[in-house]
Amino acid sequence: MNPRDRLIVALDVPDVDAARRLLDRLAGRAGMFKVGKQLFTAAGPGLVTELVARGEKVFLDLKYHDIPNTMAGAVKAAVTLGVSLVDVHGLAGPVAIESAAGAIGNAATRLIAVTVLTSHDDATLAAIGLRGPVPEAVRRLALLAQAAGAHGVVASPREVRLIRDACGDQFLIVTPGVRPSGSAMGDQARAATPAAALSAGADYLVVGRPITEAADPAAAADAIVGEIASAPRP
Repeated sequence: MNPRDRLIVALDVPDVDAARRLLDRLAGRAGMFKVGKQLFTAAGPGLVTELVARGEKVFLDLKYHDIPNTMAGAVKAAVTLGVSLVDVHGLAGPVAIESAAGAIGNAATRLIAVTVLTSHDDATLAAIGLRGPVPEAVRRLALLAQAAGAHGVVASPREVRLIRDACGDQFLIVTPGVRPSGSAMGDQARAATPAAALSAGADYLVVGRPITEAADPAAAADAIVGEIASAPRP
């Protein structure tokens, strides 16, 4: 895979105009763009279809977590938008994930399941009553998602190796919480550098603020692609 194709830029911006400005500066510098809750709520599905029409790949990051029928309908709608990746929450359970996977049919869209958010640690898992520690919870949810038909998972860089060992080489691992050396961690409790995530076996890296809030987003994206290119692979 081309190093650039491994980079997913998170368009976590407040409106369409901000998204378009970033897209104009980052065209050709990332393999995919992530549209999450903030931007999707502000812009709606029209921006997703605009991105696809521009030839960009889209990761629709809405983390569907609902009853099986509702999740299947939502994923089916995402497929019609032409997105490359769409995610559900692993905590929705096996029946819901199976329903979501079935809604994809023969489409090229890949379904991935969120394991444990990168803002969580053992203490916050305990606070919501989820059995930990974090690595064991991530492994458990990854295996559940795989058995239910998901193509992969979203997990922090810290758990990539244990997922790869548990789920095999063909299972997609998408890693948010990626921070280049010297970057602030922000609200990420379980972050790592691009090299560390890739060395552990990650397929895709999701990077937001280190690129989108940089003085020169294009240069920041190029620097991360450079780190990806030089990272050792397992």
